[in-house]
Amino acid sequence: MATPHMNAKKSDIAKVVIMAGDPVRIKNMAEKFLNNARCVNDTRGMLAYTGLYKGKKVTFMAHGMGCPSMGIYSYELFAFYGVETIIRVGTIGALREEINLKDIIIAKRAYTKTNFDDFYIKNGASFVEGSSKLSEKAVEICEKYNVKYHYGDIYCSDNFYTDFDQIELAKEKNLLGVEMESASLYLNAKKFKKDALTMCVVSDSLVTKKALSASERANSFDDIVKVALSVALKK
Repeated sequence: MATPHMNAKKSDIAKVVIMAGDPVRIKNMAEKFLNNARCVNDTRGMLAYTGLYKGKKVTFMAHGMGCPSMGIYSYELFAFYGVETIIRVGTIGALREEINLKDIIIAKRAYTKTNFDDFYIKNGASFVEGSSKLSEKAVEICEKYNVKYHYGDIYCSDNFYTDFDQIELAKEKNLLGVEMESASLYLNAKKFKKDALTMCVVSDSLVTKKALSASERANSFDDIVKVALSVALKK
């Protein structure tokens, strides 16, 4: 079982895949959280590791940056590898003053103008919704373990550096933060009738201009990975 972008065997990939953009972060996550983790994909440097978490088979895989990259990998995982659930854990820029660094944002829907939805005329829309059952479980787990979170809509942009006022857009659309991958993940999940969720750690604020350092970013992922794994185990 191989695609132009993956050399893993179908049996190498779990039904539940937790994704992040950075391959190095995926490697660190696998080493920290999975038992008997082994690298099952290295094509194009987009690493994937499969192992056990509390006895359940889980795959951690990188997705790169932006909707096209996430769109490729989530499509192939859903369509060719039989994956049922993808949970993205990433970073996000806050669009509200009351949202603090290191808070978690759980994305109910993604507002987008990405060209990716041109390929999904029936599903493409200004707002694309993720799996409500996954997001509700994530909220439940954050409440249970007193993890600071915000639940609502986010903005999925094709641009990391933008030339328009995202703060005004956030006020108009009631958006919590901005990232670059959730729309294509949610659109592919809708197409294949699978479950998908985006949860992100706030790494910077477009309002307060505060930002985590590189080391602070690296050390801020434990809580969100634990929440994602708990959501996966509750399926």
